[in-house]
Amino acid sequence: MPSFHDSAQTAADPQEVWKLLYDPARFPDWWAGVGTVEKGQADDGSYTMFPEGYPDFPMAQLLDSAHEEGRVTISCLVSDLRFQWRLEPLADGGTQISVEVEIPPAEAARLEQQRETIHASLAKLAELSALTLD
Repeated sequence: MPSFHDSAQTAADPQEVWKLLYDPARFPDWWAGVGTVEKGQADDGSYTMFPEGYPDFPMAQLLDSAHEEGRVTISCLVSDLRFQWRLEPLADGGTQISVEVEIPPAEAARLEQQRETIHASLAKLAELSALTLD
């Protein structure tokens, strides 16, 4: 299964990053390519993501989070991509943000596009979370 890892650091503490990472409603603020998000009816972590520029293309997603572990896992129920985000506190009070991305073989052609998207998203997440320091 194709996969990759990426990471970034931010001066913001893990709690500030967590506020952006665990809430799908905040994804359009920092996740490249996410246009809008609608939360699911049940409290099971389900939500629907609409890609930027494609408001008529709903993509069901499932979010699983463990605050005490600093982990958020997002699974696309349409394309089977899986994103596992982790937050680790740094000695200086900042946060190491890392993500592991798994891409199913049927979507392997999207590997480089996903690598670029996630790299840009990490940078935006780190930047946006650091704005709380001002």
